[in-house]
Amino acid sequence: MHLTSDRKGTIVKENSMQDRLLGLLYGTRLGRMLVRPLVSPRVSQLGGRILDCRISALLIPLFIRLHKIPMEEYQRAVYGSFNDFFKRKLAEGARSVVRASEIFISPCDGRLSVYKIDESCSFCVKHTEYTVPALLKSRKLAERFAGGFVWVFRLCVDDYHHYVYVDDGRVSKHYQIPGVLHTVNPAANESFPIYKENARQFSLLRSEHFGMVLQMEVGAMLVGRIENAPGERTVRRGEEKGNFAFGGSTVIVMTQKGQVLPDGDILRHSKSGVETRVKLGEHVGEKSRIS
Repeated sequence: MHLTSDRKGTIVKENSMQDRLLGLLYGTRLGRMLVRPLVSPRVSQLGGRILDCRISALLIPLFIRLHKIPMEEYQRAVYGSFNDFFKRKLAEGARSVVRASEIFISPCDGRLSVYKIDESCSFCVKHTEYTVPALLKSRKLAERFAGGFVWVFRLCVDDYHHYVYVDDGRVSKHYQIPGVLHTVNPAANESFPIYKENARQFSLLRSEHFGMVLQMEVGAMLVGRIENAPGERTVRRGEEKGNFAFGGSTVIVMTQKGQVLPDGDILRHSKSGVETRVKLGEHVGEKSRIS
């Protein structure tokens, strides 16, 4: 079970059948032994091939009903496979990107938690401590974000699985870090440092309004494919960066010290272990007035 809140402050306990199953798998020694073979990238690649097959489209109506997907938010289309459906596009006007230059936006739909990066480049997600050098595989790069914030956007299977750039600027190439593919459900984080074990890739955005911003996509169980547009180019706020294939995943954003101040409700919820549900393009922070 874990807690989420909407932007109005209504807190909900989430304890789905999937949550309970993953709690059993990751919460017991036998379960963790059973999970080990499933986190292999080869298993996710096999799952991806199955979900690319035409017959997998038969799963779509059941998935929509089980997860209460609001299909009126998406473009009308005939899907050739389940993954075609999973990567569906929003209908025009379904999301609104805040354009004010001083506003920091969410790059995606998801459940957001924000953590302060201390001066030694560490932060803690619940009971699991992370270091930015371990996450990025680079001490030199990590030091650029000491004293800033790490923004963890956890996407669930019912979320829109495309993500965008948070500001205008110049983006670097994509850096890939190989790894395994745990689920990103909170149950897994209690047992494994999933964000530094999972396969991931990131790029650096030299933004016009928020300094250097790092945006990382973390793969998850049955999400071996992170499909990003080419890097090393000029991009615009709200421009699509890429998408995930099937499953829950995570987008991690890092901002530098003195650049962005997260919204108060998000900070309060994060300190209490509550995730805040946000939508792509939504106001989640502001340009800091203290550098």
